[in-house]
Amino acid sequence: MNPAFIFARGGSKGLKEKNIKEFYGKPLIAWTIELAKKIDYVDRVIVSTDCENIKEVSIAFGAEVPFLRPKELSEDNSPEWGAWQHAIEFISNESGKLQETFISLPVTAPLRKREDVERCINMFKDASCDIVITASESSRNPYFNMIKINEYGNAQIAINGDDKIYNRQEAPITYDISTIAYVAKPSFIMNSSNIFEGNVKVVTIPAERSSDIDTLHDFEVAEFLFERLSLNEQY
Repeated sequence: MNPAFIFARGGSKGLKEKNIKEFYGKPLIAWTIELAKKIDYVDRVIVSTDCENIKEVSIAFGAEVPFLRPKELSEDNSPEWGAWQHAIEFISNESGKLQETFISLPVTAPLRKREDVERCINMFKDASCDIVITASESSRNPYFNMIKINEYGNAQIAINGDDKIYNRQEAPITYDISTIAYVAKPSFIMNSSNIFEGNVKVVTIPAERSSDIDTLHDFEVAEFLFERLSLNEQY
């Protein structure tokens, strides 16, 4: 059993009702549901939500919503890890066994391609790891052009190494975590409290496909890129 989970709570503060806001002709969550249904490895698409409106839209586009997420797992400050554990426990109790693979496809990454998700699944199947995440090369680097303000109110480089770094080419490559997909061992999630307690592998994704919609600005940029990259052809 290899379900893909989509976690979409109703109380978005950065962009109201973003999970069902119309994106290029259909609700944002619909793009993730339809992509998940096209992945051969996935045999169920399950939405975890606390919101009846999201539930109705998800079912209309072919997802299952076999439960509503508890309120305590749906607050602004509720770690999504708890929602992951809740979903795994529910499906395991329903089927009588622990699923083979945990797959989470966030709603906020509509620029992903099917091949991006399949690369994550294939890496998880082939590599000895607890979880596979995605990332893109960061445009700013904490060793070179990212700063912090010290206790005296002065700016200093975010990370100080032993050697001075004077240009980007000399700085170690760093990456931004993206929200394309998470693929993990269910047992790891149930017995841990965060991603980096385990053996983590990374699939790198081009920055132009690594959107993470949280604000109206993010949403508008994603719509622009979606049309420019002709991503509609991937769905």
